[in-house]
Parts: sequence; structure tokens; C-alpha cells
Amino acid sequence: MNTPDYKSLVRDNYRRLSKALPNFTPRREQNYLVAEIAKVLQGHYDPSRRILVAEAGTGIGKSLAYLQAGVPWARLQQKKLVISTATLALQEQLVDKDLPLFAPHCQPSFRYALAKGRGRYCCARRLNDLASGEAQFSLLEGPLLNAPLTEAEQRQLASLWQAFINKEWRGDKDSWPEPISQELWQHIQAERHSCQLALGHQHCPFHVARAELEQVDVVVVNHALLLADLKMGGGIVLPEPEQCVYILDEAHHIAAVARDQGAARLALRQLRRNIEQFNKGVSKLSDILGQEGQSALARLQAGLHDFLPSLQQLYHTLLHALQNHTLPLEPSTGGQTSNNARFSPGPLPLGLDESLATLKEEIKTLLRALSPVQSQLSERLKSAGSQANTIEGALAQLSQQQAQLEQLHDGCQLLLNATGPNQTPPARWLELDDKDKQEIILCATPLAVGHLLEQWCWSRAAAVIMVSATLTALNDFAYFRRLVGLRHDDGSHYLRLKSPFNYQGASLIIPDLSCEPSSEQFNDVLVEQLPLWLAQQSASLVLFSSYKQMNLVAEQLRAKGQSLLVQGEASRQALLQLHKQKCDGQQASVLFGTGSFAEGLDLPGAYLTNLIITKLPFAVPTSPVEAAMAEWITLRGGNPFMQLTLPEASRKLIQACGRLLRSETDHGRIVLLDNRLLSRRYGSALLNALPPFRRESQ
Repeated sequence: MNTPDYKSLVRDNYRRLSKALPNFTPRREQNYLVAEIAKVLQGHYDPSRRILVAEAGTGIGKSLAYLQAGVPWARLQQKKLVISTATLALQEQLVDKDLPLFAPHCQPSFRYALAKGRGRYCCARRLNDLASGEAQFSLLEGPLLNAPLTEAEQRQLASLWQAFINKEWRGDKDSWPEPISQELWQHIQAERHSCQLALGHQHCPFHVARAELEQVDVVVVNHALLLADLKMGGGIVLPEPEQCVYILDEAHHIAAVARDQGAARLALRQLRRNIEQFNKGVSKLSDILGQEGQSALARLQAGLHDFLPSLQQLYHTLLHALQNHTLPLEPSTGGQTSNNARFSPGPLPLGLDESLATLKEEIKTLLRALSPVQSQLSERLKSAGSQANTIEGALAQLSQQQAQLEQLHDGCQLLLNATGPNQTPPARWLELDDKDKQEIILCATPLAVGHLLEQWCWSRAAAVIMVSATLTALNDFAYFRRLVGLRHDDGSHYLRLKSPFNYQGASLIIPDLSCEPSSEQFNDVLVEQLPLWLAQQSASLVLFSSYKQMNLVAEQLRAKGQSLLVQGEASRQALLQLHKQKCDGQQASVLFGTGSFAEGLDLPGAYLTNLIITKLPFAVPTSPVEAAMAEWITLRGGNPFMQLTLPEASRKLIQACGRLLRSETDHGRIVLLDNRLLSRRYGSALLNALPPFRRESQ
């Protein structure tokens, strides 16, 4: 590529955009971000490692910055620009506002689309079968549906099918004008393992959408779909990483989403029931396969015969250990026991290592036996005639069984993961189902995912630009680097840009309270203090660390006559709409929320002038993942509080404080009702990491 051509394109695009926008005001920080992204993309810092980590404060205009720098470079390099976000709100902003705004002024021109997971599309075959009432082949005992369809569901199915065949509906859930219940949708949604390639793609909504993605230049996606695709090697929904320039917006979520992608939850009782039903029904394949398929079917039945006792033995071993208290449940708050029993690093108790290893090998054998049966059915489908629907149904159910076995195999592997001296073991625990105390769920989550991200993406992508308003913790990128597997000397470039907002126009108050949040009297203190800080305020948001505390305080304040909008009592959208209506009507409005309201909530101007944070956002130390990470850090001679808890609390506190100022003219105050900011040594570090609010003493 001719570098001057790229630079001139960026400059010309900016000039056209600035002239077209009414009341356009140049932003120095935004222009600097464009320039730094461009330098990284061109390889100025490291041509073999085009990775930028940029913390860009609220109000800089990150989206337009990375579009200005990223689109021309990707187009000239013939790469796909993939923009990944964590929230639906940002996806909608990109697709409905930012991309349409930029596209008319950009050269080279580009096309864009929103990518969605397979589960957001219907399966045309399933929809046809259910809408027409045709009988479907079932390997399982009992009906395919848990309950008969209601008249309303039958009418909706008929409407969906009619609209689909008339080409009035593309088959994706989000574009249907009426809600489709999850219970109904799960019976018609597309699934990877039930999609039969032999049937062709021309009528499959997912594959039609997938083909359209190949024709566009910019793809908007969410982190979960992106990482699911990367985990499978790339190229499943999105192009291979080598063909992509990734923009990871809201990048502080990447490590957590990667951890979720690598996690396993094995509900042993349900798994056993499913495989027992499958075992009973698999003999029905005999007539379909014919004489030439009997040996393959016999191997599958033999594999099931060996596998089921091992699965049952594992379940009973764990059940007896829980009943006899040889495997004690973890203590919880208030002297109660939790539903979890966590396993420490090293060999698993009760001989579980041997049981899981045996199970894993038997799953491999079973999967090898399943493959030729699927192949023979696929061959018969090509000339099936009247049997086509029966064979399609059988293939779909075999594929679903394959998916379940693969998940079980991966779960066993994660639970058995041997780790070297420099590797972090997974968190492993047993969990009892809240409703069915006989259901035992084996859980495993990788604690360190940096090596996975390096393997899946960092080492393969054409370029990666990570941006967020909060990537540093305690004024340093070290915590984020550790989470995502980057090193300070690996060639990645780092950038930190402050928000243009007037932070001195907002005050930060830390009242001197009579006790700390750990005190039993803290709820009473909140009930006493909150009315003082809500009085004479028109638009307030109060953030709590737990639902339990929020609801207890809300109940007592309402008894005193306080009007409140409380998270969980209506949808988020409905609560925000009510809040804005009250503010517009000059009525005082108070929102109560938990951690999910501390991020992504946009209440500009008069919709929020009084932010109250009841407690520092320290992670719950009793969660199995947090406890496992703390234990591992301790075993390595580290300090879990300083290395894990404090940096994460710093990042979350900055996010929470970021709810107050959403534009350059916003103002208001933040009240932090946690004495530890003043009484503990770490308090000054947390305060110094916050934006430069005007501090007031009380």
C-alpha cells in the first residue's frame, strides 16, 4: 500500500465529514486517536504486532475515530473490518447512527452489516414441520414438544411460515414485529449440529445471512459471537483472523467473555436422562440404515452400553459424597451453607480424576462410532424420496447428540487439565441445582484466558484495536494486560486519552459515616443517610452492591414515603422511560440499581445530577471463580487483594462514576457512602485513579 494515499484518504474523509455535520466542533483527543490508530495499522510501532490498547474517556468520540482510521486501511488492504461490542446499545448506535453518518463521506466506499449468531435465525425445515403439523422422526421416547402448542402459538407459527415463504420475513427473530416466546423459538431456531449441509443453503436463513456477510466490508458483531467463532478456529461465521482488522470496543469485557466461552457446566442427571433416552431410541435407526449400516449401528450401541454405566457411576459417587458430607459444601453468608463445593488445585477428590479420564475416553469412542452412522444417513438422504423427512429428523437428532457429547468431552478435559509451574489452573467446583437438589452440576472455568486470546486472535489477526473508556486500573494498564495475555514488551502499543468533560464542574463527596459497609448496622446507616442526600435533588441514581441490600433499603425508605424506581420491578427500558418522564415533568425521580446499572447507563443532562454509590465495588470473595483465583495467587506467593480485588474495584468504581457526566455541559455530584476511601491505605489509590472531580468535605 502507498502510505501517502492512505493518509490523504483519512484527511479527505475527515474534511468531507466535518463540512457535512452541522455545528461540527473539532476534538483534539479524537483527532489524536485517529492518528494513533493509523500509525498502528501502518506498522509504525511494530509491523509484526499491529495491536493498540487505547483508553479514551467518555466524550472523545471513539466510534467515529476508529471508523475514520480503520475503514480506509481495511479497504485498501482488502481486509474485513470487524467491530465487536459488548452491549446491544452500542451495536444499535453503530448500525443505526455512526455507520450511516460516516458512510456517505468515506472513500473508498464500503458496505456494512450486523452479524448475529445462528440461534437468532429460524431453521426453515423445523419451521415447516411444526407449522404444517407433519410428524417428525424422534429417537427419543415421548413427544418432541414439552407441551402441545397453544392456539396462539399455532397461529404465530402459521404466520411465520407464510411470511417466510412469501419472502416477507428473512427468518431472524429480531425482525419479527411481535414477541416470539423463548419456549416456541427453541423449537424452530437453527443449530449448528442440526443443520444438514446436504439440504442446501439457498433456503436457510442463517446461511443466506452468512453469504451476505461475505459481500460487505464492515461487520458489526458482539464479543460472544466473535469469541465463539475464534474458539472454533475462525471462518465459521466471520472470516479467518488473518483476513480481519478487529476493532474491539468496550474491550474491558473481552477477558470475561473469553472465560465464559471456555467454561463448562455438566448437569450430570439431565445428561444421563438424555443419553438413556437416546440409547432406547437408537434401535429405530435399523430400518432406515438398511443391511449395510447394521455394523456401524452395532458399534454405536456398544459405545452407549459402555458409556452409560460410567456416567451413572460418576453421578452416584458425587451424590453419596454429598449425602455423607465427605464432600462438604462451602460456607455462605450468615452461617448458611452454599450450593457449591469447590475443588482446590491438584488431584480431584474421590478418585474423580480416574472416573473423568475413563469417561473422556469412552466419549471419544462414542463420537467415533457416531460419525459413520451420520455419514451413511447423509448418503441415503441423497436418494431418499419419501423417506427424506424421516432421515432429516434422524440426522438432526444425531447431530444434537454429537454436540452434547462434545460439550461433555470438553468439560471433562477442562476438569482434568494438568498445569505446569507457570500455568494457572481452572476454577473447578460442584454445584447443586437451586430447584432440583438431586441435580449435580460439575463446573469448570479457565481463570487465565490470555494464552487463549493470543492463540485465537492476537497472533493471527491482521490488526487489533482495543478501545474503552476504562482499561486502566489504579492508573496502570498492567491489570488489563494480565487479563488479556499481553506483555509490556510484546510490541503492542498503549494510549491513554482523557475525557474533554469538565470534571471540575462535578463534586465528589465522601461523608464521615459512623460505620463501614462490613458492619451489621450499615443497612440502618443507609436508611438514615440516603434521604439526606436525596433531599432537594431532581434526578438521582443510587447504586448498590447487591440486590438483597437494595431491596431491604428500598422497603424501609418506601415505608417512610420515599418514591423509588427499583431495578427488577420492571424492565430496564421501562424504568428509564419512567425516570425520564418524571424528570421531564419536573418531578423528583430516584433510580435504585445494582452493578449492571453502573455501566452502559446513559442519562445525560437533567436526567442525572445526583449519583450515590453506597459501597465500593469489591468482588464477592465467596464466588468459586474469585475464590479459586485468590487461592492460586496465594499459592504463588502473591497478594490476591492487591493483584486482583483492588484493581478490579478501581475499574468498576471509575465505570460507576462515569454515569454522572455524559456530555460537556453536564454537572452534578457524586456521593460515596464508603468510609474505607478515607480510613484504609488503599483509599487514596482508588481516589487518585478517578477523574479529577472537585472534592468537597462534609
